Amino acid sequence: MDPLEPWETTRPETFFDPALDRLELDGLRAFGATVAQVIDPAVAGLEARRDRPVTDGERVEFDPAHERAGRAVWGSGVLSAGAREQAALLYLLAHAGEGGHCCPVVCTAGLVRALRVHGSPELRKRFLPPLLERDYDRAQRGAQFLTERQGGSDVGANLVEAVPDGDAWRLSGEKWFCSVADADQFVVTARPRGAPDGTAGIGCFLVPRELGGRTNGFRIQRLKDKLGTRALATGEIVFDDAVGYPIGAIEDGFRIAAGVVLNTSRWLNALGSTGLMRRAYLEAARFAHVRSAFGRPIEDFPLVRENLAVMKAEAQGALASTLELTELVARIDEGTASDEDVVWHRILVNANKFVTSIAATAVVRRGIETLGGNGTIEDFSPLPRLYRDAIVFESWEGTHNVLCLQVLRDLSRLDALDLVTARVASLCGSEPRSRSALADLGPRLRRSAEDPAFGTLHVRRQLDRLVRIVQVAALRGSEPQSAELLARRHLVRGYEPEDDPEYDELVDAVLASAPDA
Repeated sequence: MDPLEPWETTRPETFFDPALDRLELDGLRAFGATVAQVIDPAVAGLEARRDRPVTDGERVEFDPAHERAGRAVWGSGVLSAGAREQAALLYLLAHAGEGGHCCPVVCTAGLVRALRVHGSPELRKRFLPPLLERDYDRAQRGAQFLTERQGGSDVGANLVEAVPDGDAWRLSGEKWFCSVADADQFVVTARPRGAPDGTAGIGCFLVPRELGGRTNGFRIQRLKDKLGTRALATGEIVFDDAVGYPIGAIEDGFRIAAGVVLNTSRWLNALGSTGLMRRAYLEAARFAHVRSAFGRPIEDFPLVRENLAVMKAEAQGALASTLELTELVARIDEGTASDEDVVWHRILVNANKFVTSIAATAVVRRGIETLGGNGTIEDFSPLPRLYRDAIVFESWEGTHNVLCLQVLRDLSRLDALDLVTARVASLCGSEPRSRSALADLGPRLRRSAEDPAFGTLHVRRQLDRLVRIVQVAALRGSEPQSAELLARRHLVRGYEPEDDPEYDELVDAVLASAPDA
């Protein structure tokens, strides 16, 4: 192979991560092959041709390659799967980047959970079955439209209004950032006329795209031209007396939208980020193996090896903390979660999304560095596409500051600091480095929870450290070398690799562990 020509590194087994073996899920390896053989080529073709969705104001049209990939995605049964299998499938799918289908899967999964938990029997009977359909051409997809131009992340500033109309409501106003604008069912937040200001006055509604074969009172103003996730239809939508049905009690609208719909997205967004990281590592490792410079493969050079080791450890750490979160989601779905599980989930889902999305951008950028100038060429590797998608992933479902401040409020409001400390300490076991880091972090987090002026300035750093402790603790049993590298990089204050005589051996050990596909 000439490494200066466009090349394909993926084989059917490439998108299966050994860390998922313990799930023993039928069809997981087969879906990994489908991602490599069907979905990824379709996405790459769309990117190469710069094909973007278009709209006439009511409908969104896609290239046939988009539909071909969609049939493969929906055929996996990802929407009807349990939380553990759903996480594994989404992780594998994200190896192809967002590709126009990760977000629809995630948004549909959030709507499914909202209907199952809070929907009336009539609502569930009418709207759930088409969301769970495995046939892409018959299935309906969900979307969630919360953002408005005047508020952004400040949902309490939303102005879209809802007025009662018999058993339904009529919604009017503009939503500013509407991904999956082609969806068949929309979750829309709106303020009932006369309701109080702020999030307390927000209701959560299901708005069908069509009623009686006609568009249900909305128009797509335009589709946005985004930095990444370009195959995804994201638009600005105006509602004009659109018929909507409340999901749960009107007064619980914001709690349902944020606690169920957005938290589902934040969990699965982290799976998406881990998939991007793993693909970036595979691409970089393969290139470093076949690319020679100065008479030897570049994977032999210490700086390249260090870069690859950091990429690998970061990807494994992100997957470890997200699988820890996935187990909490599964218990909540199954009705076996304790009250403490629910609180720990509320903290971890926000903190983990913040940390994994930032890490994904950094890891993909490291992959681009490994390929050098080739890493910036759109038709040489998927890395430019993955990098653009990773940056968009960072802002989805809440900016970093919003997520961190939400955790800060929850730590105080739910009096959750002792619970969080106990949960992380349990994960750490007797491992001294993690326990020492947690002991150092605990008083800092407590000060943040008790002193808002201090916390609002410093909580981001503290939550990064908290999630890193979780990652190191969760990795100790399966990938001790990667756990150690992450611990030294993120948990040991003042650590300097050049003062560590074992650092080069640790880098080699990380690269030698868990042979790559």
